[in-house]
Amino acid sequence: MNPIAIELNQTIESGNPHLLEMLSGVGKQLFFPKGILTQSAEAREKAHRFNATAGIAKEKGRTMRLNSVMEFIHGLPPSESITYAPSFGIPQLRSSWKKSLYEKNPTLQGQAISMPVVSSGITHGISVFADLWVDPGDVIILPEPMWGNYNMIFGVRKGAFIVKYPVFADDGRFNLDAFATCLREQAAQHAKVVVMLNFPHNPSGYTVSRKEAEEIARILIETADSGTNVIVATDDSYFGLFYEEETLKESMFALLSGTHPRLLAAKMDGCTKENFAWGLRVGFITYGAQMRTDAAAVYEALEKKTAGCVRGSISNACHLSQSILFQSMSSKNYGAEKAEKFQILKNRARKIKQILSDPKFTEVWEAYPFNSGYFMCVKLKKIDAESLRRHLLERYGVGLIAIGDRNLRVAFSCVEEEDLPELFDIIFQGAMDLQS
Repeated sequence: MNPIAIELNQTIESGNPHLLEMLSGVGKQLFFPKGILTQSAEAREKAHRFNATAGIAKEKGRTMRLNSVMEFIHGLPPSESITYAPSFGIPQLRSSWKKSLYEKNPTLQGQAISMPVVSSGITHGISVFADLWVDPGDVIILPEPMWGNYNMIFGVRKGAFIVKYPVFADDGRFNLDAFATCLREQAAQHAKVVVMLNFPHNPSGYTVSRKEAEEIARILIETADSGTNVIVATDDSYFGLFYEEETLKESMFALLSGTHPRLLAAKMDGCTKENFAWGLRVGFITYGAQMRTDAAAVYEALEKKTAGCVRGSISNACHLSQSILFQSMSSKNYGAEKAEKFQILKNRARKIKQILSDPKFTEVWEAYPFNSGYFMCVKLKKIDAESLRRHLLERYGVGLIAIGDRNLRVAFSCVEEEDLPELFDIIFQGAMDLQS
């Protein structure tokens, strides 16, 4: 094992030995190299005559560039747009995002958390998380239905064993009993369990209430207290898009961070959906844990391992995207712009609830509860979801996503409010075509 990795492991173990137990085999070996990067940093500081270390091209003391590239980049100099970013992410963006986490999650106040490490979108962030914390054969507890890419990341790429629980109980609330049973059964058989929480939930668009969230946290902490190492990853892709009063307005990360020495909370979020900037591909990985010594040193060690994983896969996330996000977050109009887009999506969600109050729809489907995010889902009663999806596409020119045998996902995020009545009438008519 590399001496730097050994040193990082020792730092983590001194702060919380359970965190070292939780790391995957790869995670234990990961480190952030001191070689070229360290030498380049030293050269920037001391090479006053010639600096021939950087892996970029320069011309007359400036970053070399093509005008045909720079003419499409306005307001950002080449040094902030086309050069490499650090594998950790650009420092000012990391600091700004961390500050925003405390603002958006009041329960975090007074708690020490890591500095976010930048990933190339949230999917990449979840993949980096998996590299650090998941070994082949580890148990991953996921809701059913779930976002299909979890299987690719955890099942296919990592060889983990996926165990599911039904996300909804018969009363339409989060299925606390099924969640608790699933977690306790797996904890009784394994020294470590990984739990993925996804609110707003994809595909249903459901977020738990504050009361449900507190119960979820209690179950997880009790499991850790029983002697099982519990890693909770929160996929907060659609964070902030909460449309009803009782909906939890914070991440589960805030309710779990620092609660038990055997519980690690890892938060994956980013600008993709939250800031309506999907193609910029900027995500963040943040850790929260209970430490017995200096938390800053342990978090720094985890950040170095995480950045080492980023460096060993994509080198670094796009500098231009990070600079654009930072400038956007620094804008005086940032809050108002987000509030405007939030209201548009909230109005669409309310419109769908109004539409679905028509009893005719109960003939063909039951709508899953939804109160947040981009999506809502219906559970078909008599017909196959894929058959209806194809029928709607081929006969009516309407595209939806089929999930499993009975579920259809509607992304109201991309349908205007005034078009929603027609959309659901067409879905209903398509279902009646097949039923008859």
